[in-house]
Formats: sequence, C-alpha cells, structure tokens
Amino acid sequence: MAEARPLLVTLYLAVARLAAPLYRLVHLVRCRTGKDDPARGNEKWGRSAIPRPKGPLVWIHAASVGETNSVLPLVETLCNRGFFVLLTTVTRTSAELAAARLPGRALHQFVPFDSPGFVGSFLGHWKPDMAMTVESEIWPGIFVAIRERRIPFILINGRMSDRSFRGWSRSPEAAAYLFGCLDITLAQTPADAGRLEKLGCRDVLCPGNLKFDARPKDADPGQLDQLTKAAAGRPVWLAALTHPGEDEIVLGAHRAILDKQPDCLLILVPRHPARGDAIEALVETQGFFLARRSRDELPEAGTQVYLGDTLGEMALFYRLAPIAFVGGSYVDVGGHNPVEAASFGAAILSGPKVANARAIYKSLWEGGAAKRIEHPEKLAEAVLALLNGDGERKRLVARAAEIVESGRGALKQTLEQLEPLIAEAVQTAGDGAGK
Repeated sequence: MAEARPLLVTLYLAVARLAAPLYRLVHLVRCRTGKDDPARGNEKWGRSAIPRPKGPLVWIHAASVGETNSVLPLVETLCNRGFFVLLTTVTRTSAELAAARLPGRALHQFVPFDSPGFVGSFLGHWKPDMAMTVESEIWPGIFVAIRERRIPFILINGRMSDRSFRGWSRSPEAAAYLFGCLDITLAQTPADAGRLEKLGCRDVLCPGNLKFDARPKDADPGQLDQLTKAAAGRPVWLAALTHPGEDEIVLGAHRAILDKQPDCLLILVPRHPARGDAIEALVETQGFFLARRSRDELPEAGTQVYLGDTLGEMALFYRLAPIAFVGGSYVDVGGHNPVEAASFGAAILSGPKVANARAIYKSLWEGGAAKRIEHPEKLAEAVLALLNGDGERKRLVARAAEIVESGRGALKQTLEQLEPLIAEAVQTAGDGAGK
C-alpha cells in the first residue's frame, strides 16, 4: 500500500495548483527585472519546443550559476557514458552559462514553476530515466511527481543549513514524506548528511563537495592582456558577485582606500548584470568616475570604478585583481562559492553571512586561506593591508590553492555511488522506457 500523503503536503499541492495564474504574474515581474527570459516563458509552464532525444536521459536540476558550475563535470561525464542530460535552472544567468558550456548531448530548459499541472507537463514531455536535484533545491510538487512516477531520484552535493533543518523539523511528517522521495542522498559534509538523515533521507552518503572539482573556464588571454595594460600597474581590488546593499558598502570602502591610495581601481561585478544601470547611477551619484565593461569601455587613468556588468568573465576579473571581496556575504543571501576566486589566484575576503557555502569557507578560514571581515566598516582596512602586504597576500593565495586541491575527489566518489543507478537507467532505456 502506498504511503499516505501528509495533510500539509496535500494542502501545498492544492494551493500550488490554484496559484497557477499567479505564477504567470511572477514570471512577468521577473522578466521586467531581467531574471527571466520572456521568449522562453513556455518552459516555466512545463512546455518545450525541443523534442525529447531518443535514448537514456538524466534530468539534473540546479538553481543558479554556482550550482550549475559545480555539476558541469558530472554532466560531461554522463554524456560521455551515453546519456542525454537535461539541465534545468531557475535564473537567466545560469541559462546563459549553460548555453556557453554544456556539451553536445546536454540540453537546457528553465525548470517549471512548482505547480502540479506545470510539473506534470514537463515530466510527460521529457520522461527522464533518472532525476537529480542539486544542493538544497527541495520543491514539494516536483518531489511528489517524481515519486509517483517511480523515477530514480538522487540529491547530489546536498546541503542542509541549521536554519533550514530547524524549519523542516517543525513539520516532521511532511519532511519525512518529501525527503523520503529520494532514493540516494549524497551530502557535502558529515554535518549535512546527519541533518538530511534526520529529516528522512535514505541511503545517505558523504562523497564530498563537487564545487572543489569544478574547473571554471579560464580568462581569455587577449582580454586579460588588454585589461592588464589598461590598469597600467595601478593597485586593483575586486568586489565580486555583489547584491543590493553591498554596493554601498563596497563604494564606501573604496572611498576610504582612495584616501590612502588615490590611484587604486575598484572592479565592481554585481551578481546580476541586469543591475548595471542602477549601479552606474549609484556610482556616479557618489562622485566616482566610472567605465562599463558592457559598453566595451576600458579603465583609463582617471577611472576609479570599473563596472563588470557582463556574464562569463569572472575568471578575467579574478586574474586581474590580486584581492577579491566575494559578495553575498554582508546581506541575507547566504554567500557565494569562493573556489573560483581561489582557483584564479585572488586573495579572498568575505563577510560573515555565508550559509550557502559554509563548509568551504570554514575550511578556508580555519586554514588561514581567507579573511572573514565581520564588520563592513573594516573592509577598507583589510583591503589596504593586503594591497600593502605582498607576503601575506601570497600566503593566502597559496594556502587557498592547497585547500582547493585537497578537496577534490567528490566527482569520482559521486559517480561510484551512482554507478548502480546509472547502469540500471541505461538498461531500462535500452528495453524501451523513456523513448
């Protein structure tokens, strides 16, 4: 007999079904703010213009750019094994990353809104032989639909913060039902594994963090040479992946830095390039001279702020700047993955709010490989110390590189744990399922 669905889950699905018209309004708002692509709205309703390829297909869902980067090596490996891979994401920036970096047997779609009708249309079209969700993408409508269709379902690179664990623990029956939809749970850390197991996950294993295995695309040598010459030997620091509220903090720090080093150049790269116009207005209101990457401008001698409002060029900015403040860490978004900064040789500074990448940051902080700046007003002091402390900066960079290298290996272990399901999916598809 099938397990009875908890009342809370049933209510969620009912409300989500009734809210279908509201999701369309949400999509319109997201389009106006540059977060959704108006030309691909049908994908949000579970409809696709792309036919399902014939053969075994794995669906992998990753929320945004960080999660997408972390699973690209897994996508490539699965494609090499003979699978087609359907990667879904939420954000427009991750879609653009996918378009640039997915291998030939991989496709990208936007994930449908978590309403039963939309999810049913999506699954009815794609008929995945196996499904994976990345990190903390827990959507009840999707989980229940996969469970009902008996599709093998895996959480990869799973994480569960203390705060989320406490939230799910308030509804233990619903949590046990939803997390029980997963056949295998592969967690980033033992702490994550323990929380996920307590919530009802089965076959919980801990192969490590896939973000250490991600190999981000390096900077274009010609572009790097051009920007390096434009900076003309000036001291440079980077504020990467900033969010509203952090731009003001960064500009305030830069003003204090200019008092000590008047020729210093700040490269300011927002997490969402669509905010470029708003940031330009803010920068100019505060009296800084600005150049914008999206207009193909280069920093000149009088440029104080260089706005990196483009996609796919983080390696370029990390290579150019010896010091990087990684954003999302002074506002309540949970921080961003610092491995890319470490991989390209930038000394890392961050604020304290890094729940989304807490295990990596803990390794870096405890290993003396990054600096945690608790209070925003201390950011300028920290940047100046590293600009003037070549030895300390090089030590941070070297130690971070060691920690990143020692953390690699999660991809190999993840594939070893998935091997039985991979073999079964290939066999099932070969017998005619999913065609």
